[in-house]
Amino acid sequence: MIREAGQDDVEHIANLAVMLWSGQVVQDLMEEFSEIIYRGNVQFFLKYDQDTPVGFAQCQLRHDYVEGTATSPVGYLEGIFVKAEYRHKGYAKELLSACEKWAKQQGCTEFASDCELENDSSFHFHRAMDFKEANRIICFTKRL
Repeated sequence: MIREAGQDDVEHIANLAVMLWSGQVVQDLMEEFSEIIYRGNVQFFLKYDQDTPVGFAQCQLRHDYVEGTATSPVGYLEGIFVKAEYRHKGYAKELLSACEKWAKQQGCTEFASDCELENDSSFHFHRAMDFKEANRIICFTKRL
């Protein structure tokens, strides 16, 4: 089962998200996600196996320029994760479908995402889900 997640689900989302985004802390993510949900233009989805949350997806509307798109707003996949022991069952595809459906309901005609250049598993997932590569970039920073 997949369902839309809200404020009451922030702890479940954060517990899954720390497995996706290393170096994060559950409490910090709970605060961040709670604020994001409060601001709106975002939707989290949770995937359950029985009564156990095993995956999540975060999508939102982006009104700024999104590489390779021509419309605004654009539905954007900010993160997607399924616990290792539940992978290869189509759960990530179900989560993505829920995000895409939500974006369409918000009036979007395009949906986008990104991944790090070295994240091969994410790259292959996106390609398998019919995303088309728009560009490759390397970002730079320096201290002033």
